[in-house]
Amino acid sequence: MPDAVVVGAGPNGLVAANLLADAGWAVEVLEAQNEPGGAVRHDRGVDPAFISDLFSAFYPLAAASPVLAGLRLEHEGLGWSHAPKVLAHPLHDGRCAVLSRDLEETAASLEAFAPGDGAVWKGLQEVWEPLRPGILDSLFTPFPPVRAGARLALRLRAAGGLRLARTMLLPVRRLGEEEFRGEGGRLLLAGNALHADLAPEAAGSGGFGWLMSMLGQTYGFPVPAGGSGALTAALVSRLARRGGSVRCGERVVEVVVRGGRAVGVRTARGEAVTAHRAVLADVSAPVLYGSLVAECHLPARLLADLKRFQWDFATFKVDWALDGPVPWTCPEAAGAGTVHLAEGVDALTRFAAQIAMGRVPDEPFALFGQMTTTDPVRSPLGTESAWAYTHVPRRVRGDAGDEALTGRWDAREREVMADRVEEQVERYAPGFRSLIRARRILAPPTLEAMDANLHGGAINGGTTALHQQFLFRPTPGTGRPETPVPGLYLASASAHPGGGVHGAPGANAARAALRHRRTAPLASLQNRLTSRDRKGQR
Repeated sequence: MPDAVVVGAGPNGLVAANLLADAGWAVEVLEAQNEPGGAVRHDRGVDPAFISDLFSAFYPLAAASPVLAGLRLEHEGLGWSHAPKVLAHPLHDGRCAVLSRDLEETAASLEAFAPGDGAVWKGLQEVWEPLRPGILDSLFTPFPPVRAGARLALRLRAAGGLRLARTMLLPVRRLGEEEFRGEGGRLLLAGNALHADLAPEAAGSGGFGWLMSMLGQTYGFPVPAGGSGALTAALVSRLARRGGSVRCGERVVEVVVRGGRAVGVRTARGEAVTAHRAVLADVSAPVLYGSLVAECHLPARLLADLKRFQWDFATFKVDWALDGPVPWTCPEAAGAGTVHLAEGVDALTRFAAQIAMGRVPDEPFALFGQMTTTDPVRSPLGTESAWAYTHVPRRVRGDAGDEALTGRWDAREREVMADRVEEQVERYAPGFRSLIRARRILAPPTLEAMDANLHGGAINGGTTALHQQFLFRPTPGTGRPETPVPGLYLASASAHPGGGVHGAPGANAARAALRHRRTAPLASLQNRLTSRDRKGQR
């Protein structure tokens, strides 16, 4: 019998399992899909000669995460690869904002938009550097981050205190306008904010855009060498060496609660898997509280709050095998791992407004990934393994374009939307479409079918907006991995600090379980799961 059962073998579940195994616990991970990894997987499904990341691809949060650093996954063979430049945002007139790990290169790029903007960027980085350790410690520990928060508060006071706090709460449009004379710096901040579901006018989008930009400046946007699944493979390998196990193709349908505690899980095949000490759930909060745990075990307030849980935008992704490098009109974009495609901050606002109104954007903001540029083993010499994703409404009420898209995402609609994304790329790289050897379309229902945590195509486990962060995540008054059921812990991106591949929700859940380890007699657990539990299911 395992000490802990972890539901879900995504990165958070695997991080949690590793930390429990490090503490000497016997751990079993149950994964519904036929392979581990959740949204951290790759394949050769577009073209056999090309490695394509199925979901996530670039990992600035992983590079910065003290959680993943502590696991020392390089000992399991994990390596990281960087593009020559982190990010580029080209414009039709030939200008291009570039984010580079070389501070001088970034500053020079922004200086070309307006004199003095390079110095402004350096000033933002100077604010970031002394705060970086405290911000990362606070971000990756349970809320409230008492010790890390206290240290950060001291540094914040030295950095300007309330003025800096105001800056971080600004909408990213306002932050860009206050700081930069030209468009370059504004584009980098606003584009990075839209890596989440934060419109340029959303409160707090300035802080998120600044954080992602500074992570890129400091750590880059690295990728696992050989494909995103290399990160998953390293986590699985490490867990196995410590005696843990991962069973795939095992969908959990119930968290079994007896005597007021979580005592195990039941799978779709009817198997009861007992957990001697804890159950950790790397599943979304709506699934955990709305499906896996019976309503009678949950407070009415939590169930009522859960009805207000807000998912992030739906995601539409296209993968390509290209016969040559992307023919960007801005040569600076050629060396960037990530390229943002939108004609200015106004275009980003228009895009976000269309989604807010339930309309499929006619000129989608595309995040474009050049994987072979970043990691040369991803495809044959002279070719490019590429992808782009954009966001679409979760509930489509109309089409801002002319093709009458409805959100059914049937074969016709998938092809139409993929063409629309390609047309957006073509605007900045004429001739792009002539290079396409093969493509794969991942519409929102496809993403969810491949990973149930990507509900409706949401990739962040719930909105990144301030009203569902910190102590409001996943519902007001929570912000920690503990649940109303003793012995059960929320270990997914629905918990603080949210989406991104950094392992913090899993680590927080594991540490909470270790603090509140179970002491109930083993025999009692077995009896409950065999006789009384079966009776209760009738």
